[in-house]
Amino acid sequence: MSRYVSPSLREFVTKRAKRICEYCLAFEGHSYVKFQMEHIISIKHGGKTVAENLALSCFYCNNSKGTDLGTILKDGKFTRFYHPRNDDWWDHFELENHLFIPRSKIGEGTIKILELNHEERLMERLAFLEIGQFPHLNALSFIRH
Repeated sequence: MSRYVSPSLREFVTKRAKRICEYCLAFEGHSYVKFQMEHIISIKHGGKTVAENLALSCFYCNNSKGTDLGTILKDGKFTRFYHPRNDDWWDHFELENHLFIPRSKIGEGTIKILELNHEERLMERLAFLEIGQFPHLNALSFIRH
């Protein structure tokens, strides 16, 4: 299956996500880098370039996730990542000011590999929080299914 995302499909995915990264809740309007179409299940693992398998992702989340489907946690067991089309964000994460706290193993693994609490990302989130721009106004309605 092609990696090419048509302009109309890109527009649909972007509007569905309200220009918010479906993992870290960053707002595309605050980024110098255009957000990317992320294959939730990568083409390498049989994922298709269709709306149900695409998520809007900031560069940092997409780059960190790569083609991975999950990770091994401290218990030695494979744990899949958060799936923006199938999972409710609040089942796996909570926000404590600018810090992401896992509510499940899925949240823990996603936070770990996507480096959602990396120092630089925390500093950026804190700066937006201080001016009332994190999470972005659309984020809370977006992440509730």
